[in-house]
Amino acid sequence: MSSVQNPTVGGHIESKCTKCGRVTNHTIVAMVEATVVNVQCNTCEGTHKYRPPKAARTTKTKASGGARRVTDKAASAKKATADQEEWQQNVRDRDPAAAVDYTMDGSFEIEDLVRHPVFGLGQVVAVFKPNKMEVLFEQGRKMLRCQL
Repeated sequence: MSSVQNPTVGGHIESKCTKCGRVTNHTIVAMVEATVVNVQCNTCEGTHKYRPPKAARTTKTKASGGARRVTDKAASAKKATADQEEWQQNVRDRDPAAAVDYTMDGSFEIEDLVRHPVFGLGQVVAVFKPNKMEVLFEQGRKMLRCQL
């Protein structure tokens, strides 16, 4: 469904949802000529610019016996496992009661323990000016809004 032949307003298309953080089915909300501009997620009902799903890229690597293809999915799975291990190391011995509830207008620093209503317990790993931070949760890293 990601490559719709003749998209129309009210039709369905796959798009990367900015709220869900993954490729989901969307309803086309706005178009400029034949180009999809805005969509509404059928899962979370969030409206945003159309972001076409990325095709799985492949790269050639040298392996014993010739070249083989490694997909982005394998690399993503490896990174997810590393993130999960890092999360367990950093958060396991910390007191969850010491976690601060996440709010977009909250002020956070690196290594702060944060409790998010959807993602759960996480640790701030980076802060970016003027108003973003990267938080490592058990299911992976998320970029969240904050105040500095």
